[in-house]
Amino acid sequence: MSGLQIRRRRRPELNLVPLIDVLVMLVFFAFVTMQFRSPGTLNITLPRVDTAGKNAFEGTVILGIGKEGELTFATDSSAPRRIVEKELEGLLEQIRNLNKDVPVLIRADETTPLKTLAFVMDSCRKAGLNKFSLQSR
Repeated sequence: MSGLQIRRRRRPELNLVPLIDVLVMLVFFAFVTMQFRSPGTLNITLPRVDTAGKNAFEGTVILGIGKEGELTFATDSSAPRRIVEKELEGLLEQIRNLNKDVPVLIRADETTPLKTLAFVMDSCRKAGLNKFSLQSR
């Protein structure tokens, strides 16, 4: 038995540094991708459109339409607030007087009545704001 060497098994070690690194990156990724919603926004489920690209909207006016047709109005400098249909045209006129090339993003719930969506789009055209788009997911 002199030619055979007896090897002792080393105890397995668990290297924690790579595991901690991965855990820190997962926590960081979770914080970066979190969406913080303001309490004034409507709970809107956007309709799915298979042919839609990424929504890289850089506009300053956001119109929200809820499930029952309720409206919200927001700009980059203001929080979303609920409005009624009578107020919409006046607000859009004020925006057009400031800048007629302002893009308008319309965020309508997938179950929104078509009548309300058509009214909002028509109001944008009447106010002279022809750069409007409908957001989808």
